[in-house]
Amino acid sequence: MRLLHSLANIHATFDDPNLVSRAGLVPVMALAQRAGLGDLAGAHVRPAGRCGANPAVKVPGIVAGMAGGADSIDDLDLLRHGAMPTLFGGVRAPSTLGSFLRSFTWGNVLQLGKVNRLLLAELVRRAPLLPGKETLAFLDIDSQQKRVYGHQKQGAAFGHTKIQGKSLLVRGLNALAATISTPLGAPVVAATRLRGGSAGSARGAASFARQAVGTARDAGCTGLLVARADSAFYSAAFTGAVRAAGAFFSVTVAMNSHVLAAIAAIGEDAWTPIRYPRAIWDDQLRCWVSDAEVAEIPYTAFTSKKGQAITARLIVRRVRDLNRKAGEGQDELFTVWRYHAVFTDSPFETLQAEEQHRDHAVVEQVLADWTDGPLGHLPSGSFPANAAWLALAAISHNLLRAAGALASLAYAKARGATLRRDLIDVAARTARHGRGEITLHLPDGWHHQTEWMNLFEAACRPPPARAA
Repeated sequence: MRLLHSLANIHATFDDPNLVSRAGLVPVMALAQRAGLGDLAGAHVRPAGRCGANPAVKVPGIVAGMAGGADSIDDLDLLRHGAMPTLFGGVRAPSTLGSFLRSFTWGNVLQLGKVNRLLLAELVRRAPLLPGKETLAFLDIDSQQKRVYGHQKQGAAFGHTKIQGKSLLVRGLNALAATISTPLGAPVVAATRLRGGSAGSARGAASFARQAVGTARDAGCTGLLVARADSAFYSAAFTGAVRAAGAFFSVTVAMNSHVLAAIAAIGEDAWTPIRYPRAIWDDQLRCWVSDAEVAEIPYTAFTSKKGQAITARLIVRRVRDLNRKAGEGQDELFTVWRYHAVFTDSPFETLQAEEQHRDHAVVEQVLADWTDGPLGHLPSGSFPANAAWLALAAISHNLLRAAGALASLAYAKARGATLRRDLIDVAARTARHGRGEITLHLPDGWHHQTEWMNLFEAACRPPPARAA
């Protein structure tokens, strides 16, 4: 590929008022409008003071900026260029939206959480999100230590995180997230909660799990619901809250003397060999593992807590510990195993329940998607403002996921960056004609034209008339 003109004959100028660089925001925000995002924000979000006015306009504005790729307050200025004022009303300056976020209290953040819950339920009705949710759905809960750099960040403190398999202390804020997924559907965000950087993963996890289970039920997950979490959430409070909310739990178990004693009681004939369909990375062995054995045994956990003991299944996967000195001619005298245990009351068979628990890693994809999108920064020095930004990022994620599901089956599972690249970041020229009619002229031969038009027709065209 090469330029067809000499460099001296190529010129550029920013002077066309009829162009927009992100025409995909038209169907995306049409979907948000039909799902009632602005109305929900106006009805439920009520920040105090003059800067907190007009949430019905400002909340969709921030969500639109995030959908377009904004990861800071200044980046929300991407909504103000070319013909954007022709297509959208109520666009506010980044400084206005920043003041709006800083007017939030913790109670207003909880109101945004309610908006996300109600909007998700409506998006599920309008788009093919979470297919198969009436039969089986998974609720994945995890936390992320989000690094921050400003010295005036409220709540910032050092907390543990893993970077490339190594546990490190990182100064930041701790984001707790719950996602809903199905075996056929990509995850959507059920709930978020921002905490101080030194907060342990399990702090407040019990109430958070109850809230997330309720959101999943409101979103139509009426069948089996399995809540999955890693060993940081292994506690009587968390598992008891999930069970009391009417869901099943599946939690990784930290190795202790009681768990090791239970594993030692498993007979050799009880182990079932399995071969992973895809090899998995073992952080301790620093290699890919493709073979293992699985067994289960009844187990009563939390016996030291009066009245909180829970009896369920301990599903154990063991992998052969590699002999690191085999290359030097030192063979092993006997097989050494490493164990990974899961505590669950899942109704599925042993191998199926163990495989389903490994899919808990899907929540990491959402966290990575956020880091590559609106959570590239926590942009404010105010803790409630950053908590509101996190809640709005969840709304933006769900909206993009619904838009992708309307575009095609492939985009229903695509990453946010892919959706922005192929469906949103498309230039268009606006043209007025007739009485109030406006046409978007997009690039001829756009390689994802069919998917873009699928989304546009589903989001912008009036629904078919119902038969009398």
